[in-house]
Amino acid sequence: MIYMGIEVIADGVVRDENPHWVYYIDAARVGELDPKRCGKWMYMTADLERADELVREAVVTGAVIEAKRSTAKHVALSRAGTGVCCFYLNGDDAEAHRRAIGFLLGHGLVRRTKAGRLYNVSFKFDEQTRAGEYGDDFHAKTCLADFVDLDTGEFLA
Repeated sequence: MIYMGIEVIADGVVRDENPHWVYYIDAARVGELDPKRCGKWMYMTADLERADELVREAVVTGAVIEAKRSTAKHVALSRAGTGVCCFYLNGDDAEAHRRAIGFLLGHGLVRRTKAGRLYNVSFKFDEQTRAGEYGDDFHAKTCLADFVDLDTGEFLA
């Protein structure tokens, strides 16, 4: 069903699109995201079909409240020629991190080093994005190692 440009895809989950992003949002829970506390775990990819499946599934299954992925136009404009999937949650919600990280790990979205160790990927707060913190200017406040043993992939107690 499409309502005012927004497609309802499953039990209160909506899909919205603009020229740069495709969003999946749990409409019943989106009010839980606080702009001052919200941020995202990210996964870089050029495979937009898989990206769409991932962000859709993350929201439909309740792993996150909101997720988005780049569009083909966005990928074409990027310097690296890749897009990104963003999985949103409040940065101070440990259980939300566990759900999101469980989803990322369960779908093989965190790369491993040659030695088999998980990369210590960063969580990025939206306030950091709005402040223009990218590249060397970005300093992570929260990383995967805060939640998971990078050698075993097991959650910390």
